[in-house]
Amino acid sequence: MAVQAISIGTGRRKNAVARVRLVQGSGKILVNGLPFEQYFPRLPLQTIIRQPFKTANVEGRFDVLASVGGGGISGQAGAVRHGIARALARSDEALRPALHKDGLLTRDPRMKERKKYGHKRARKGFQYSKR
Repeated sequence: MAVQAISIGTGRRKNAVARVRLVQGSGKILVNGLPFEQYFPRLPLQTIIRQPFKTANVEGRFDVLASVGGGGISGQAGAVRHGIARALARSDEALRPALHKDGLLTRDPRMKERKKYGHKRARKGFQYSKR
């Protein structure tokens, strides 16, 4: 039996992309088939993921099914948060102003800067030696 999604949101952060489905439920959050406490063991990342529910004041009303890939663990947590916020805004238009006010609907544009030729990294040059 397939679970009917209430709303779907795509979240992005750095190089991570999350596809999030919200379902009427009891507040369970699954990320790539695992409970999110297991997928994101660090407490700050768990707090980041719960943030849209606290802002919209709908804790424990929705189950989240998220699949996330790309980037690192921090970027993935940000992508899941962005996806949850977008899905909440799509499910109930009245939640949009609160989510927007906290900046949860805005995609964080900060990306890793590319490495330049003649440099060790993006900005660090090679050590200069006079002799």
